[in-house]
Amino acid sequence: MDVSVLSVTTTLLIGAGCFAIGYLFAGSSADVQKHGGAAGSCSRFVSWVRSAGKRSRMLEVEPTVSSPLEEAEVPDDDDGEEEEDVGHQRRQRQTRNRLKVIHSKPAPHEIENLADILEDFKMVLVVRNDLKMGKGKIAAQCSHATLGLYKKLHHRAPKALRRWEMCGQVKVVLKSESEEDLLVLQARAKSLKLPTHITIDAGRTQIAPNSRTVMAILGPADMVNDVTGGLKLL
Repeated sequence: MDVSVLSVTTTLLIGAGCFAIGYLFAGSSADVQKHGGAAGSCSRFVSWVRSAGKRSRMLEVEPTVSSPLEEAEVPDDDDGEEEEDVGHQRRQRQTRNRLKVIHSKPAPHEIENLADILEDFKMVLVVRNDLKMGKGKIAAQCSHATLGLYKKLHHRAPKALRRWEMCGQVKVVLKSESEEDLLVLQARAKSLKLPTHITIDAGRTQIAPNSRTVMAILGPADMVNDVTGGLKLL
């Protein structure tokens, strides 16, 4: 309603200004006919203003009534976003913790200290003779055991490995007659703080799956002999 009144008022003001200018021009002339023409123009202008006012009132927009759906409050999603952020941060912390565990430096093996005071290091490979493996199979299993122990000591006892390499990477292959004997030897080696690695075969060729085939032991020669001194060469 206020907009319509404003529009009509503005129109009237403009029309009044135009009428005043026309009247001044008309006053300078003595021709009555011209005066009559000005009056006629004025009446036409007034008629036009009235019709414009009617059209403005017809164009007034009735106040809209909002539907209950429009008035309903939109649920706030801030809580959900905060929960997602908290969950994302928790997952990031867990990932960082796992990476720390993966990349953290492992504790040195006890044999590392012996590398500073003892010079003669060797590796002994104990092969299970009761499995009756072929020569090629034995060679492969001994390679697995050697590499497995080397990888185990690569970060935990690098000085011990260097000492063994300086000794010419000495490797002696002996034999045991059962899995039980092999496990007894491993327990003896662990009691002396000597590192060991037992190869477990997948069983795709000659022997049963999950068979313990070869045990590797590395350390000072005298200490290794205390574990394997009673065994015979393969």
